[in-house]
Amino acid sequence: TTGRGPSSSAKDFAPARRVFPVRVLLPKKMANPNPEIKCTKLFINNEFVDAVSGKTFPTINPSTGKTIVDVAEGDKADVELAVKAAKAAFERKSVWRQMDASARGKLLNKLADLMERDMHYLASLESLDNGKPYMNAVYDVYGSVSCLRYYAGWTDKICGDTVPSDGPHLTYTRKEPVGVVGQIIPWNYPMLMLAWKWGPALAAGCTIVMKPAEQTPLTALYLCSLVKEAGFPAGVVNMVPGYGPTAGNAIVMHPDIRKVAFTGSVEVGKLIMAGAAVNLKKVSLELGGKSPLVICDDVDVDEAAQIAYAGVFENMGQCCIAATRTFVQEGIYDAFVAKATELAKARKVGNPFGQGVQHGPQIDDTQFK
Repeated sequence: TTGRGPSSSAKDFAPARRVFPVRVLLPKKMANPNPEIKCTKLFINNEFVDAVSGKTFPTINPSTGKTIVDVAEGDKADVELAVKAAKAAFERKSVWRQMDASARGKLLNKLADLMERDMHYLASLESLDNGKPYMNAVYDVYGSVSCLRYYAGWTDKICGDTVPSDGPHLTYTRKEPVGVVGQIIPWNYPMLMLAWKWGPALAAGCTIVMKPAEQTPLTALYLCSLVKEAGFPAGVVNMVPGYGPTAGNAIVMHPDIRKVAFTGSVEVGKLIMAGAAVNLKKVSLELGGKSPLVICDDVDVDEAAQIAYAGVFENMGQCCIAATRTFVQEGIYDAFVAKATELAKARKVGNPFGQGVQHGPQIDDTQFK
């Protein structure tokens, strides 16, 4: 069960009504459509710094098309500094490497505590930058917290094996962190994607250089401030917002980054795999996985239409496993289309901070078209 943050009271929350991997408590407080933007610079070695080039780029409110704020634009030079910091934090005698595994778990749980404390702010910031309805963003905060707590529990359970062998020999395996890892995340679930990448890497004892999507850098940068507040040693987490061909490519090609984890398009995934092959770094790719629904005539039509509706409209359809096509057997086709049309017409589209809004804007013109 996900409980309340340390500064919350029971009256601030209401029971969840949506299926969720853990029981969560949802806020009754209103969202803030104009959250203060607290973090806009690169995060390197536990400090927020300007880009070496001094460049910035705008992050756009998808609801209005207007600039929210300008964010520092990292490139190869900044990635070099971030990797240097991450590499130093991974040295054998560093605070991070000498830290007990259970202490790493405590830091991850502390980070989760801080996210719960700032849940309203994080959800508001995510809705502003990404365009998803506020309550969807609240679920994303809780999902991210749950993920970090899960991996916090793994830190002291990553074990090798003792292997029986012939003769007077001791044979065993020892699992060690890979080292500096590069992580590149997309814009559709910024907080969740970050948690899914940070959690296992930090639990294992790796250090991180991450590039958030250029469309949605704001929650990632704010979460870096919580990393510092939680007490993570300098250099363990580094954040370099910027563009794929510059900052992203520099992460992929850097010889001191031992593994790259990427979530995004198949096209970019191919480029990353080819680039990583140059210096044989490990690669994890989570690419598009959309598949059609096949609905036969022995189903409950209302239930099937509801499932198809959720499959295509969840997160404004911006989901790597969205069911964007539906094949329906002829005998129930007309009834299914009628029900699906009814559901679609009833969906409330509008400002993500609006009361009862289920569907916000697409992230940008490219996605819309």
